[in-house]
Amino acid sequence: MNNISTILLVDDRSQNLDLLEAFLAPEGYRIITAVNGEDALQRLSESAIDLIISDVMMPVLDGFELTLRIRQDTVYNLVPIILVTALRDSKDKIRGIESGCDDFISRPIDRLELLARVRSLLKVQAYNSLLTDYRKNLETEVLARTEELKQAVKKTKAASLETIYRLSMAAEYRDENTGMHIKRMSLYAAAIARKLGMDDLTVESILYASPMHDLGKIAIPDAILLKPTSLNPEEWTVMKRHTIIGAKILHGSEAQFINVAETIALCHHEKWDGSGYPNGLTGADIPISARITAIADTFDTLTTRRPYKEAISGEESLTIIEESAGVYFDPVIVKAFLDIKYEILEIKRQFEEISVSKEAATLGQTAGYHSKLQVS
Repeated sequence: MNNISTILLVDDRSQNLDLLEAFLAPEGYRIITAVNGEDALQRLSESAIDLIISDVMMPVLDGFELTLRIRQDTVYNLVPIILVTALRDSKDKIRGIESGCDDFISRPIDRLELLARVRSLLKVQAYNSLLTDYRKNLETEVLARTEELKQAVKKTKAASLETIYRLSMAAEYRDENTGMHIKRMSLYAAAIARKLGMDDLTVESILYASPMHDLGKIAIPDAILLKPTSLNPEEWTVMKRHTIIGAKILHGSEAQFINVAETIALCHHEKWDGSGYPNGLTGADIPISARITAIADTFDTLTTRRPYKEAISGEESLTIIEESAGVYFDPVIVKAFLDIKYEILEIKRQFEEISVSKEAATLGQTAGYHSKLQVS
């Protein structure tokens, strides 16, 4: 390891440079010289300098200005500086201190005094270098640990979303419409929320909460849930209870996204014109998370086969939703949905219905898809 210190000597008089070099070179120091302040700055940019010894009175850029320029530079500002001067006025020393110099030495220069001051400041420089290296290493370590933490959080979030998907499937497992519906509509809902300008935390809450929208269906009898024809009034009354049941199941959590899920479960069948259930809410009285989920859920319901109906095309479904703006759906959210229709159709393409036996293999893929939608 090379422990030789490099000293930059700055003076416009060659005899002064020769004298300083004659004092310092025999001590094993590497010497670089400059004839004025501007020349010194150039040398400083070319070599790793451990100490600067500069005359004060020089043309182009004097010692005071040189010191000030170095102290304002974020790269070289810790390099120790000794100013050499024949000036005796205390005002000149004050100016040097204000410029940022570390020490003064007066002419005529005493060799032993010079060497003592040089050794002292080089020890300080070595300590500063050690601290700088330690700080850089610490910053590197912090960045590495931060990245590890980010990856761990990402994996935890993906696992949480996969768990939500798997548990939400329990509510709809008896239906032919199972896991893929849950995944698609949650991705639709997150995409709509982002298009509306919601922050990443809110988008993520909707992504995690919307799969639980039909959790209450777990309490609906098979004879109603799987009936291949229209429900009679009594059966319809039972079916509508899934909103209230789902909200009760999700009620009382301290987790924010579970609270959002409770709201969605209760209100995702409310209609803009007040014709929905269970409470007949109208317009903006319907929570926005439920308004978003309603469109996402409806689109996926229209485009997939159910026990009581066949699927219709994505384009036709988009038209139906557009025509329902201001009646069933919030017009602003419908516009946002239509503005990203190609993204919606791409999600639908990637997560088409597959057999139940193959669904487990897609859970990890789907849980990771939200990162492509820029959900943190």
